Amino acid sequence: MVKSCWNPSAEGDSGGRVDGLLWCKDLGQHMYGEFSMAVIQANSMLEDQSQIESGPLSSTTSGPYGTFFGVYDGHGGTEASRYVNDNLFSNLKSFASEHQEISADVLRKAFSTTEENFLSLVRKQWHVKPHMASVGSCCLIGIICNGLLYIANAGDSRVVLGRSGRGTKQAKAMQLSVEHNASIDTVREELRSLHPNDPHIVVKKHRVWRVKGLIQISRSIGDAYLKKAEFNKEPLLPKFRLPEPFQKPILSAEPSVLVHKLHPDDQFLIFASDGLWEHISNQEAVKIVQTSPRNGIARRLIKAALKEAAKKREMRYSDLRKIDRGVRRHFHDDITVVVVFIDPNLINGGSFSYFPLSIKGGRFAAGAGLP
Repeated sequence: MVKSCWNPSAEGDSGGRVDGLLWCKDLGQHMYGEFSMAVIQANSMLEDQSQIESGPLSSTTSGPYGTFFGVYDGHGGTEASRYVNDNLFSNLKSFASEHQEISADVLRKAFSTTEENFLSLVRKQWHVKPHMASVGSCCLIGIICNGLLYIANAGDSRVVLGRSGRGTKQAKAMQLSVEHNASIDTVREELRSLHPNDPHIVVKKHRVWRVKGLIQISRSIGDAYLKKAEFNKEPLLPKFRLPEPFQKPILSAEPSVLVHKLHPDDQFLIFASDGLWEHISNQEAVKIVQTSPRNGIARRLIKAALKEAAKKREMRYSDLRKIDRGVRRHFHDDITVVVVFIDPNLINGGSFSYFPLSIKGGRFAAGAGLP
């Protein structure tokens, strides 16, 4: 059963392993160093998706080469995150071929095309699968290419850089992604400025700020019901329908983009869905990575988050491990972690043993348990 549902696409790589609700690739090699990858399921259906692609970043042999990382945190269902996992990278390769480079503009076009195509799919299936209009996904990607790190984010997943501290042994945590969650003051201010005539654009419900009282994030792929007024009607479930019509999209798929020149002190990157950051701070995560063996480090970060989740509920970690998917969501979210180690010698053009790599995490069926 596991084999039929978990089918990684990997060249020059052994893929990952499944153990209960956990999938992990403890250590692998990308063009510029090593990586560790892990996913833990909490929802009845795993809504997190992720991928690593190392090698050609365009559809032509003359295009750029590098490594691509993606973390896609779905909500409302699995369709949007799976669609992004299957299509965003190929869209990016098409634009990289057209421009013959990786750039902020290429990243934005890849997001836009993925969004447009998914909304078209929602429109085609509207009368058969109306729930597709309420499915969405946060989208965080990173690309290492020609000594630069490109980050694009829509939603509240996060990437944190671990950089060697000057005059100290402790690595410093630097958050590189901009998050779009209504709990952040600047996000609420942005929404109010974009919708000055809507006093209910952000509403606090049960001590949590939500856009239109429905969703915490302000940017995503999908969530057609808050972007296209044509879906704000039956057969969409009443709980998703707004009482008043809207003239312009409430949510956006526009990513925040950062281009960072990699420095010799930049040691590693931690890409993760918000399920990790809900329980562990940036600096705590960086400390764990810095002071632990590389092999299995993504799995170790997930374990640290689950221990914190158990502690908050005044229960033992061993008892949390016994809780099955679905019920598990009451204690923590799906969590995806990708730790990317950066070899400065390879970044600066040193020799490396190159092989193309394509691996996707998060497609498996499993029972309960975590080693």
